Amino acid sequence: MSARASIIPVFVPHLGCPHACVFCNQRRISGAQRAATAEDVKNSIEQAAAFLPKGGKRQLAFYGGSFTAIPGDQQEALLSAAREALDRGEIDATRLSTRPDAIDDEVLARLRRFGVETVELGAQSMDDSVLRLSGRGHTAADVERASKLLQTAGFRLVLQMMTGLPGSTDEKDMETARKIIALRPDAVRIYPTVIVRDTALYDMWRAGEYREHTVEDAVRVCAEILPLFETAEIPVIRLGLNPTDELSNGAAVAGAYHPALGELVKSRILLNRARELLRGVGPGSRVTLTVGRGKTSQMTGRHRENIRRLTEEFGLAEIKIRENSESGGEILSLSVEKRA
Repeated sequence: MSARASIIPVFVPHLGCPHACVFCNQRRISGAQRAATAEDVKNSIEQAAAFLPKGGKRQLAFYGGSFTAIPGDQQEALLSAAREALDRGEIDATRLSTRPDAIDDEVLARLRRFGVETVELGAQSMDDSVLRLSGRGHTAADVERASKLLQTAGFRLVLQMMTGLPGSTDEKDMETARKIIALRPDAVRIYPTVIVRDTALYDMWRAGEYREHTVEDAVRVCAEILPLFETAEIPVIRLGLNPTDELSNGAAVAGAYHPALGELVKSRILLNRARELLRGVGPGSRVTLTVGRGKTSQMTGRHRENIRRLTEEFGLAEIKIRENSESGGEILSLSVEKRA
């Protein structure tokens, strides 16, 4: 866990959710079977104090439901427990996740009163037809409106998007990324669609009404999306669902669930950049690709998959990977030794 920022998660699965999103079963995704209480908030903070690194920022995070759509008295009970810990110096900040259509001036006033710093909005898509097919119950315009309200009020804004939802395509997912970039959030989470047991999406998939968004599908499109956020200097703080025992032991029945999805995407990005550099290199050549420090495994790929692909596609005799100790991760150069 980073010494700079440590998250103390408190799960409120499905609380405040007015719609049944087709992909969602928060109890299986989070592993939490019941919603937290104010006492749970206090206990989580006390337990975290024993293992959190010293000197780092400690953030209490309410995850799993639509926090600002929970009845006001229930919100205030949870936020009061967090505020007391904040005032005692036991935590440094509070963050929460909610829906774009559950943000208004009254909500913002409550969040300010209790010292909330960061709000994460589940945008998921900026295509209204995809949102409708996914049962989200809000529009892209709601995302834009809520984002501007939060930013104007001084909150840190994190937007969540998904790839591979019903009715979506790679281009629609990329357009969602572009529209999210235009909103200038402080950070983004990307969650490729996973088919979780006991969801409407699971039933749609079983009935042949939804085509699985595979790990390969997610890697392909996210390898195009991630560089868009990098160019815009918007951090992607999560790519793929956080692995849990429940998901790994059968709750994730299909779709883009992989414990190292982010690494697969970064490896594909380097593969794509290598392909660009290798255009025009003659068959039989021996090449050396220079990558950033610590990026050799990503460039090589799992089981040397990237090396195998490049060797076959370009008919190369050999590919070597060399690290540059000062690089930030780009492929810096390509040297070619042609066949004698």
